[in-house]
Amino acid sequence: MRKIVLQMSVSLDGFFEGPDGDIGWHRVDDELHEHFNEELGAMSAFLEGRRSYELMEAFWPTADADPASTGPMVEFARIWRETPKLVFSRTLQQVGPNAELVREVDAGRIRELAAQPGGDMAVGGAELATEFRRLGLVDEYQIYVHPVLLGKGRPLFAEAEGRTDLRLVETRTLGNGVVLLRHAREAG
Repeated sequence: MRKIVLQMSVSLDGFFEGPDGDIGWHRVDDELHEHFNEELGAMSAFLEGRRSYELMEAFWPTADADPASTGPMVEFARIWRETPKLVFSRTLQQVGPNAELVREVDAGRIRELAAQPGGDMAVGGAELATEFRRLGLVDEYQIYVHPVLLGKGRPLFAEAEGRTDLRLVETRTLGNGVVLLRHAREAG
């Protein structure tokens, strides 16, 4: 059975975006990018919200053609192109290659996908992650805490009804000071 994994970067004060959508504070060096590639390269699908998909699709399909791209960037461009994507949007009219447009989050369909064999699935986008969490669909949280305080921005976790009990599975500190906190959702 495949897990649904939320993998997001946040500031120490819990924001995934700074003011005006700024993510320039992310400390993604080659070590962290190689780690992301290892994790995301094993995924069987990317489950993307519209904003996250548009941001990724605007850059990654051709990033390996840019002579300034590092080795890990070239590798992720391949991963992005080859990994199937479900894009959840009520407003997009079309999506790129290897992507399927989905209008609504259907928990039954997502559970059917998760029951299939293969690699885990990564959910991307804060709003989509909130909906997946509300429906009890997120199995694992991989939160990368960057050593910066933003003071304001968009928080990763919106207010939610009820709590979600988690179990710490792993912590890892990278050379640039980013800390991975990996938690699994408790059964029941």
